[in-house]
Amino acid sequence: MPERSADKTGCRSEGMPPPQRRGDEAMPRVTAHPRRSVGAPPPAALPSDGAQDALEVINSEVVACTACPRLVAWREKVARDKRASFAGETYWGRPVPSFGDPAATLLIVGLAPAAHGGNRTGRIFTGDRSGDWLFGSLYRCGWVNQPTSVHRHDGLRLMGVYVAAGVRCAPPANKPTLEERDTCLPYLARELQALERLRVVVALGGFAWGGFLRAHELAGGARPRPKPRFGHLAEVDLGRYTLVGSYHPSQQNTFTGKLTEGMLDAVFLRAHALAAESRNRA
Repeated sequence: MPERSADKTGCRSEGMPPPQRRGDEAMPRVTAHPRRSVGAPPPAALPSDGAQDALEVINSEVVACTACPRLVAWREKVARDKRASFAGETYWGRPVPSFGDPAATLLIVGLAPAAHGGNRTGRIFTGDRSGDWLFGSLYRCGWVNQPTSVHRHDGLRLMGVYVAAGVRCAPPANKPTLEERDTCLPYLARELQALERLRVVVALGGFAWGGFLRAHELAGGARPRPKPRFGHLAEVDLGRYTLVGSYHPSQQNTFTGKLTEGMLDAVFLRAHALAAESRNRA
């Protein structure tokens, strides 16, 4: 982690981490703001052994999945051909499992692994620009221990958070089909059942929003009516947990200013508030 220095207000500010190799052209990067004063979520009770075991079983099945021929062919082609800047690395080239805290109160659902991000590193939102934005925000809002996610063994620790995707394989042009999404959704539905302490779900983008609502039904949840419309900071009370929408931290959204750091931070600060409200009701 980069060294910290105290500013004049007594807050501790983060030094900018050295640029990571991404192989991209110059991109807007996440500014290293200090953490907000919300503090980390209070320590959650340990999940049951059954919950942790169930998540491990799901992940082992995900990694071995070959259900979608188009995705299998693409993820393996990318892993063979590689991007020039990563030519010396061994790509993961398989479905990317979920990861995080089995006692999570917050679940984050993305679209799919990036071809040269998760498909390379083996961890969702790791080694790509979207991950820079996501984990930078989670760090500022007190959900993780560091603002970067570079590789599977970089020391990143999620505190009360679990991260998944609607589709577990990198898709061509970052666009999975609805059939591929629906083939993958039973994994997400089983994760919902296993995450016993879940109180808030953040869906990154409309694709993840729609996929999550279907997974919610597969897991035994009631279908909300009318069908909830996706929007940034849109909320749906689904009983056991609240679904919150966020624009995806894709390059398209962050380049154009459709999503700013402040907008993304607002989502995870709201997740803090919703989790706290749920604990107070319990």
